[in-house]
Amino acid sequence: MISSIGKPLNNFFSWYLEKRMIEIENFKSNPIVVQQETLSNLISTAKSTHFGISNNFNSISNERSFKSAIPLRKYEDFKPYIDKAKNGEANILWPGKVKWFAQSSGTSSNTIKHIPITIDSLKKCHYKGGKDLLSIYYSNNPNTQLFSGKHLIMGGNENHLPGNDKSISGDLSAIIMKNLPWWCEWRRSPKKIKSLLEKNWPEKLKYIVEYSSKDDVQIIAGVPSWVLIIINEVIKENEINDIHEIWPSLELYLHGGMNISPYKKKFQSISSKKINFYQNYNATEGFFGLQSENDAEDMLLMLDYGIYYEFITKDHWDKDQPLTLTLEGVELNTPYEVVISTNGGLWRYRLEDTVIFTSVNPFKIKVIGRTKQFINIAGEELMIQHVESAIKKASEKCLCSINEYTVAPVFKNVDKSIGFHYWLIEFCEKPADLSHFISILDLELQKVNIDYKSKRENNYPLNRPVIKEARKNTFYKWLESQNKLGGQNKILRINETKDKIDEILEMENTD
Repeated sequence: MISSIGKPLNNFFSWYLEKRMIEIENFKSNPIVVQQETLSNLISTAKSTHFGISNNFNSISNERSFKSAIPLRKYEDFKPYIDKAKNGEANILWPGKVKWFAQSSGTSSNTIKHIPITIDSLKKCHYKGGKDLLSIYYSNNPNTQLFSGKHLIMGGNENHLPGNDKSISGDLSAIIMKNLPWWCEWRRSPKKIKSLLEKNWPEKLKYIVEYSSKDDVQIIAGVPSWVLIIINEVIKENEINDIHEIWPSLELYLHGGMNISPYKKKFQSISSKKINFYQNYNATEGFFGLQSENDAEDMLLMLDYGIYYEFITKDHWDKDQPLTLTLEGVELNTPYEVVISTNGGLWRYRLEDTVIFTSVNPFKIKVIGRTKQFINIAGEELMIQHVESAIKKASEKCLCSINEYTVAPVFKNVDKSIGFHYWLIEFCEKPADLSHFISILDLELQKVNIDYKSKRENNYPLNRPVIKEARKNTFYKWLESQNKLGGQNKILRINETKDKIDEILEMENTD
């Protein structure tokens, strides 16, 4: 039976779900119309902004004129506008002043990005996505007692921008936690959010373990690697065998930004009850998708969060101004770069995230990586979904488990006519035979990528992969050395060069 404490939240989500499902069914049934309405509302709202005036928003009447008036842009193209907004100027990209700027985690680039977070994008996109995710979970699991306990949400860091105390930058998670709505703030663990955000990672970890161990935690949200560190520390400090001994009602783990598959075995080893995994696609630039069914591996593309979508086919990723497709033109299982126009003031912004559509009725997606996050030294076009699938299968077949890993290309010849993939892997449980593991990994990559298979034939032009074992906690120590512990920071799985791996190995050798 649900306690009296949880009844208000269950009633709230029951009411919200009933109302919201009508709207969700509308955009599932009428996706093109809803997207056209979204674009019209975005243009109408921002026509008097500096960007709207300079790009003649008043002349835009449809999708074609929208594309003609506004070129595709990347972050560097928006930076002059964002700098003005950071300096306190109003009505630059979106009506009003912008108080918050979400800093990208810098996983795939050395460029630090500050993405404007407007009131509209915070409430009508990010928070709306959070409500929808919990509501849909409630719908799929009507007997849940989820809302009678606490929610442990991993947050990042927040810093005041120099020279402007009214503007705040930090991880998106920190901005979200700083401004949590009542329905989430009421049940959050641990309390004292301001002091928590200001702590460094070791202090934050100690704080969370001390205070959250006393709570009845039922939901956890955050990056898998950091969540596992917290859970293992709670187990260690409380001298227990599994996490359900101290959090008996832990039921739901909300995750996004990384493939959960490599981590599921670790969660299962430290929990005696089933934990439901629900993924979301809540990027710095917007909340785009969420899991809509139990045990699903794809996400429903959310079409009424104030975001208008376009897509670029893979053969045009390297072009400056390629043609884009709207939802009518996408095909199943084809890689696309995502382009967004948002109520955060981003216009035809090239996200550089890549997705495939698993369904077009309704539109469902899987995130498969980044436009630059693939290896192609011999025409093998090895992408993140190939890597994640192969390493999962190899680990299962070789009865081992992996904590962290990364891979990079290496050329053997000066003329770059032959090369191989160099893997740095930190095992939790080592394979009995590393050479056998390499062979299995190689075969699994060939199964999921026909181009890789053809380039591995006769060991030319692509040689057998090479794996270097990393010592325990190597990746953790490297992130610590980069001041990237906790928050939304994560290891880059695919590298353009071996430089980062060499950095990690050099640190390991001098340790």
